[in-house]
Amino acid sequence: MLKSFIEQTINGLQTGSIYALIALGYTMVYGIVKLINFAHGDILMVGAYATLIAVSNGMPLIVAIILSIVLCAILGVVIDFFAYRPIRNAPKISALITAIGMSFLLESLALIIFGANPKVIDQKYIPAFLSNNNKINLGFLSISMLTIFVIVVTSICMIALNLFIKKTKLGKATRAVSQDTGAAQLMGINVNKTIAITFAIGSGLGALGGALYAIVYPQIEPYMGMLPGLKAFIAAVFGGIGSIPGAMVGGYVLGLLEAYVKGSSLTTWANPIVFGVLILILIFRPNGLFGKNMKEKV
Repeated sequence: MLKSFIEQTINGLQTGSIYALIALGYTMVYGIVKLINFAHGDILMVGAYATLIAVSNGMPLIVAIILSIVLCAILGVVIDFFAYRPIRNAPKISALITAIGMSFLLESLALIIFGANPKVIDQKYIPAFLSNNNKINLGFLSISMLTIFVIVVTSICMIALNLFIKKTKLGKATRAVSQDTGAAQLMGINVNKTIAITFAIGSGLGALGGALYAIVYPQIEPYMGMLPGLKAFIAAVFGGIGSIPGAMVGGYVLGLLEAYVKGSSLTTWANPIVFGVLILILIFRPNGLFGKNMKEKV
């Protein structure tokens, strides 16, 4: 019983780490432009395909992941420039519809380019130390090196992002724009540049999440980002959308909840329970765990 609980906890931390990475992209973009970027889940898919193509052409896995992060960061900036910036001052519903349209566009392009058949990153391209058979034995418990790698890499990224936001000049500019765009502009902050960098960072984290997701659950297809993207959005809402610590906590909580449900006799209820949590959050705590109760001026 104890062994099963610990194993499910470790699995939950692994899955939650990926959800947290994706949720950070949602929460960063929402925090600065108040846009729920529904195309963000599809950035995960692009990152997974980019990693697959890179390793298939002989690149080491780590280099391939870095390349996919850079590619998706550029893609995020391009999407912001062509799709979101022209409607920055338009009604919120316009931005929301544009985000949904961009999601369908990325999925359709992937379907045309790669086809509907799922693709897999061949195990021969994955370093031996990340093999599922490479495990560390801790008494009655064995943990795969891949699980440790995912948890460590995502933790480092989240800590680095937190330090970037709190300690760097650009991070402070990001916080200033998220609090009051007009005042930030008057203080000499380039708002469009700051927003573009936010999209780049969020998309880069989404690409990393996609690459890790493709290694852990080795199946890549055009709609693979839809469900993890929605779950990451739930994690962001749970933690308080717009809050970086909230996105991290929300991702881990959601990952653990899903792992515990799947480890019980309610396996088929995992997704309904996760989406049921979203409904309960919106009913009882719509601002999330770390969200602030903002008063709207009328």
